[in-house]
Amino acid sequence: MTAVALVALTTCAAGCGDGGTAGDGVSTAVTSAAGGTGTPAPAGTTATGAGTTTAGAAGSVGTATAGAPGTAAAPLAGRTVVLDPGHNGGNAANPSVIGRHVPAGRGRTKPCNTTGTETNAGYPEHAFTWDVAQRVRDLLVARGAAVRLTRQDDRGVGPCVDQRAAAGNGPDVDAVVSIHADGSGAGARGFHVAYSDPPLNPAQAEQAPALARALRDAMRAAGFPDADYIGAEGLDGRDDLGGLNLATRPAVLVECANLRNAAEAALASSPEGRARYAAAIAEGITRWLTR
Repeated sequence: MTAVALVALTTCAAGCGDGGTAGDGVSTAVTSAAGGTGTPAPAGTTATGAGTTTAGAAGSVGTATAGAPGTAAAPLAGRTVVLDPGHNGGNAANPSVIGRHVPAGRGRTKPCNTTGTETNAGYPEHAFTWDVAQRVRDLLVARGAAVRLTRQDDRGVGPCVDQRAAAGNGPDVDAVVSIHADGSGAGARGFHVAYSDPPLNPAQAEQAPALARALRDAMRAAGFPDADYIGAEGLDGRDDLGGLNLATRPAVLVECANLRNAAEAALASSPEGRARYAAAIAEGITRWLTR
């Protein structure tokens, strides 16, 4: 069966998730170059294995494909990965749009999306997650995977957390990973990988924690420290993140760094640092899909 993994990047300390300052990376509406500010637009882009990109169909996420099934040169051929870059560049200018409440699982609602955090120098989380997601996409496509993004660019609004979750809930989806960065105190540092807990379905009970461990191990191997202010051993079971609660496929959320920590902010703000984060995330996904 074709496998799909949804990855989202977010930086947002203990309260980030999908309703804190940085949020779960999901918003209610999407604004693209084609759609005006605050108007819904197609989610995602479609990139081919050759690296070209075309607009995805309305209401769907884009897909990048490459490689033949089962070859050593393309270990992820036949697999589909959904990358969910947290937040969006137009969110801050559209508070009424992202503030609308949407289903968040467990009988709760949450704001569609949030603005995300930023470094003290003003580098925003939404730009970090967008850049890292594209780098992860390119690495996975080179390994043969089909890759989908939940938003088309970094100029839009949203999409909402429930829409982002829906993008990864197709029957062909094998894993869902959301990419974020945190905004905790200046003395806090490190990454953590969140998953839904207590689980609401079999995918959340067994596969999501295993995917979280694979990503945790890859981040550690790349030299990133476990968070010292949230979770334990680089992992954090959560019941308040809408994107994870609504997932019916294995889903996790990676908080790559604390953007309020000077050292981690400098790393995340540099192309070299973002390349390191992307390489670690891509490696974790690859390990899990080839286990």
